[in-house]
Amino acid sequence: MPSFALRPANINASLSPAAPVVSMPLGDQATAVYGNVGKRVLDIVLVLLILPLALPVIVICALALWVEGGFPFYRQDRLGQHGRRFSILKLRTMVRDADALLEQYLDACPKLRREWDETQKLKQDPRITPVGRFLRASSLDELPQLWNVLKGDMSLVGPRPMMPDQLPLYGDARAYFALKPGITGVWQVSARNESHFSYRAQIDARYGQQLSMRTDLFLMLRTVGVVLRGTGY
Repeated sequence: MPSFALRPANINASLSPAAPVVSMPLGDQATAVYGNVGKRVLDIVLVLLILPLALPVIVICALALWVEGGFPFYRQDRLGQHGRRFSILKLRTMVRDADALLEQYLDACPKLRREWDETQKLKQDPRITPVGRFLRASSLDELPQLWNVLKGDMSLVGPRPMMPDQLPLYGDARAYFALKPGITGVWQVSARNESHFSYRAQIDARYGQQLSMRTDLFLMLRTVGVVLRGTGY
């Protein structure tokens, strides 16, 4: 795969199936100031700018899901900064009782079990509805998380928020818990769905060592391209 086309100063960004990496030098006092204050200010400003465009899209998607069959929003417990549990808000992309059905599917198909154990995702997840498949491919199901960003549960950019039962897969999660999880991040603009979960944990934790406004803006810009390619599932 080609390297990232966008290369801000002091950023080395490459993309390959074996080792997707976004790396940049460690910060100093400026990094601490940005992490403690600037990042939150940037989140609020950008969310307020995005909301007028995002709200009509969320309403249209919610109506489509309602017509398809049921309440369009979905909450799920995730682990955030300092290990605090919070409810993430998403557009519903699966059938009802999807969590209960997952174990049935995995027990019935060893191949699906291996795929789930490696990536915590399924390329052909039978629980996903037709409208839900489109929302996942376009990443529109993530838009309600702007509310989580406004509340302070999440950031626009950060480690991908993990479910409580995924914690053992991360091993030492101290680096992960040092920052708020994000709607997008290094994983979303690199390997995304193709990487093993263990590698996803490594690159998520590494993000905290690369923190800067330049990094966040770079990752946001890369996210636009990923979303337009429709590679989510």
